[in-house]
Amino acid sequence: MTRGTDVDEVERANTAFYEAMERGDFDELSGLWLNDEISCVHPGWPVLTGRGEVLRSYALIMANTDYIQFFLTDVKVTVMADTALVTCTENILSGGPAEEAGELGPLVGQLVVATNVFRRTPDGWKLWSHHASPVLAEASEEEGEESSG
Repeated sequence: MTRGTDVDEVERANTAFYEAMERGDFDELSGLWLNDEISCVHPGWPVLTGRGEVLRSYALIMANTDYIQFFLTDVKVTVMADTALVTCTENILSGGPAEEAGELGPLVGQLVVATNVFRRTPDGWKLWSHHASPVLAEASEEEGEESSG
């Protein structure tokens, strides 16, 4: 088996994180984090530290989100020795429970910028920290349309 470059491996670890969230696979998501002191900031949440707090937050999110999909843009990976930094924009499409069983509630789009910090371990690259912050909506689209005419 040929190993990719560090950047390729970090990109795969970062993608696995978002795919586990999309599938609601808590066990896989848990395995992607370091066993050491970790931290996480979800948009609008306080800083969460330690595996217990961080993983509990993901269990809560997964239990209350029927559908979530991440479209990552502006992904940039930097590797220095055994630490890697990934910055990206999370274009999130999500939906919660609907009023009638079996139906998905209205889908909501959200734009979030994220920083994911990974550490190299004998088992591959593991998440050390995730920090996500909402992007404020730009001025109305009408302004852009007026200036293009």
